[in-house]
Amino acid sequence: MTKILFLGNLGVVEIVLIALIVLLLFGGRKIPELMKGIGRGIRSFKEGTRGDGEEPKQKE
Repeated sequence: MTKILFLGNLGVVEIVLIALIVLLLFGGRKIPELMKGIGRGIRSFKEGTRGDGEEPKQKE
């Protein structure tokens, strides 16, 4: 069985069980919104850690 990056020792059964619990808690309509929010957070984090050389502008 292959390991998925950060999931460690979780098997297929555990992943399916977690997915079902998330589906029950949030419902089918909220999951896409939740994933969009997570994606924006990750993108923002990557942009912040990339360090484009510019410091954020401070209010005077």
